[in-house]
Amino acid sequence: MDLKGRRALVTGGGIRVGRIIAHTLMREGAHVAIHYRGSEHGARQTAIEGETMGSRVALLQADLSDVSAARGLAGRAAEALGGLEVLVNSAAIMERGTVSEATPDDWDRTMNLNLRGAFFVAQGAAAAMKDGGAIVNIADLAAFERWASYAVHCISKAGVVVMTELMAKTWAPKIRVNAVAPGAVLLPDDWDDKTRQHLADTTPLKRLGSARDVADAVLYLLQSDYLTGETLVVDGGRRLR
Repeated sequence: MDLKGRRALVTGGGIRVGRIIAHTLMREGAHVAIHYRGSEHGARQTAIEGETMGSRVALLQADLSDVSAARGLAGRAAEALGGLEVLVNSAAIMERGTVSEATPDDWDRTMNLNLRGAFFVAQGAAAAMKDGGAIVNIADLAAFERWASYAVHCISKAGVVVMTELMAKTWAPKIRVNAVAPGAVLLPDDWDDKTRQHLADTTPLKRLGSARDVADAVLYLLQSDYLTGETLVVDGGRRLR
């Protein structure tokens, strides 16, 4: 898919990886609806950058843990941009908690955004993609590993991988659906330098990744017209350790 002139929705586009993905799509000539929940400042800064590159930009605020907001977001994006061909589901949270410690509130908070929210945003996007399109869901290396201290997060991201495969099978050939599973890229702000260095040292490529690595993988999946149902792991080789 050539992204020039395409209409795209990026969830979580005001912060961290989502912001870099939105910027990358606009650099490629796409018009972008940037979704945010609380990161309005980052979303507006990204919009200003996009407009200087000639992109048409819309800002859409929504709490995607609210299923009605998730269902309606793609329709709002299509209305704002005059159509929709691309969705990148990036909005997510990552909270600490073991299987023994997790509460119903912990479960709902993570699942309602990371999995249920992504599912219904994609469902709405598929309905809005009248002439076909492409979806990329942001999963996580946690989908393939068992991080005991982030139990519910692992479960939610494993669900994103299965969801991606089911959507790809259901919506083919009109809509392609793939996922990116980042490894140690943008770490939580409260992780100390020792932990960060340990992660770099135990990664075969001996460094942490960047948001740009994830955005480049998203771009590859959007532009590769013979790929669907795949999850591209971008982890510097951590699964090999």
